[in-house]
Amino acid sequence: MRHPDALRERQGIPGMTQAYLRTTDAAKYLGIGQSTLERKRIDGSGPTFRQLGSRMVAYAISDLDAWASQRVLNSTSERAAA
Repeated sequence: MRHPDALRERQGIPGMTQAYLRTTDAAKYLGIGQSTLERKRIDGSGPTFRQLGSRMVAYAISDLDAWASQRVLNSTSERAAA
């Protein structure tokens, strides 16, 4: 899944090479709940994030893709690395 160019345009930065998502949108992009992503951020098992302000967290699309790619399994008896 790739991030649509529409969001890059909506953010007002034409030609931007790196797109960022806030927690709610990052969770939707990954197909997990927002609270799950927040828990993973707290315990260190989630994707790399940026703290852009005292209360603003953002995730790079490339970091979300890399984190999801590390969780490829061949059977349900395997366990993804934390």
